[in-house]
Amino acid sequence: MTLQCYTYIAMSLDGFIAREDGDISWLEDDAYRIKKEDYGYKFFFDTIDTLVIGRKTYESVLNFLQWPYGSKRVLVLSHSPQMISVNQSENMEAANLSPAELVKYLDTTGSHNVYVDGGATIQGFLQAGLINEMVITTIPILLGRGIKLFGKLEHDIKLNLKNVTYFKNGFIQTRYSVRQA
Repeated sequence: MTLQCYTYIAMSLDGFIAREDGDISWLEDDAYRIKKEDYGYKFFFDTIDTLVIGRKTYESVLNFLQWPYGSKRVLVLSHSPQMISVNQSENMEAANLSPAELVKYLDTTGSHNVYVDGGATIQGFLQAGLINEMVITTIPILLGRGIKLFGKLEHDIKLNLKNVTYFKNGFIQTRYSVRQA
């Protein structure tokens, strides 16, 4: 299989990707802005051909002013796929598949580089051993509670540190490859 799965995400120093209600407005704090800095996101986004997001991430994205994924292929994972409106893009699908089933489907339908996003979705793909690389940007803020990036694991997941980038606003971006068992 030539398909590769990647995660590119920001989290608070205490490991949260959103507040308990899913709010991510803390990521937009002007105190942290660096003019014209996207932390490598455009470069990363240009390398992927497919996105896999969970229903909650999809619902959050619906509040954005415009569809952020352009014409990229997007699959929304949901236990109730009929509840997903696929009007945002002609390349959008809803699915109720396990991570392993979804990867097989994507591999046979032409995907090569997949961006996996959303807390529960990332956790499921990690648990199944399907994430190849993670880029995690740590924001210097303590939220105290919220939605954790990493949940309970049934087994250890070993990582290899590939790169660390420090930004003048205090962001620390780490890139890890995931050791496959």
